[in-house]
Amino acid sequence: MDLDEQWPVRWSTTWKFGQTPITSPVRDLNKVDHWRSVPVRRFSWRTDQFHRPGLEYLMATDRHHGFESHEEERLLLVADFAAGLVEALCQPFQLRFLSEGKAIRHTPDFLLVTESGLFLIDVRPADRIKPEDALKFAATAEVALSAGWQYGVVAGWRQHVWTNVDALSAERRPLPDVLATQGQLREAAAQGPLPFGELAERCRIPAIARAHAIHLLWHRHLGVDLSGPFGDASLVRLAPHQHRRELPQ
Repeated sequence: MDLDEQWPVRWSTTWKFGQTPITSPVRDLNKVDHWRSVPVRRFSWRTDQFHRPGLEYLMATDRHHGFESHEEERLLLVADFAAGLVEALCQPFQLRFLSEGKAIRHTPDFLLVTESGLFLIDVRPADRIKPEDALKFAATAEVALSAGWQYGVVAGWRQHVWTNVDALSAERRPLPDVLATQGQLREAAAQGPLPFGELAERCRIPAIARAHAIHLLWHRHLGVDLSGPFGDASLVRLAPHQHRRELPQ
């Protein structure tokens, strides 16, 4: 990469606002009103294409967001589960950078706006990262660093991580509590950490309690250690008030 003293001026990013693309040097990246931006390139659907695009609904934003592959869809779901997500911008901008005097372009996959800062993300399975991809990722990392953002390449997931998040997401949407099951769960969990299966059994209707317990886990009203596979033996506890998210109505 050509990283002399003037690279923040010679490298540029192009954002799109409505139908209007706007290009500015990397040094002005923090001046861009990214809240008003739209994806810099359109998502396409064809019957013969290799990747699988679509739309994923996020609780944090209460709307759908585009993705171009199953791996990107997984990232959106994990980001929705992670506390503090405020906004998810898909295909946020196109980067133009120089390497050995040659202009190269790259469009990062997501810009995640969180309560703790901005995270620029690329998604690419590890076995599909080619040398030219690694160059683009390295350039994008330099750009993110110059803007004070975090950057990462999601190259895969540990199996239990994705399985856990996928299981909890099944009950993330509004869940009417006509039998006051959630109160029973909170009361039982307040007595001390309990295995998930035992926690459900302490409620009047265990089968219904399981669904509500997963709902409360997703929204941080209950807590559980997800460093391993989630199941009936996983210890569940009452979460501190400051970590709880508002339950959807």
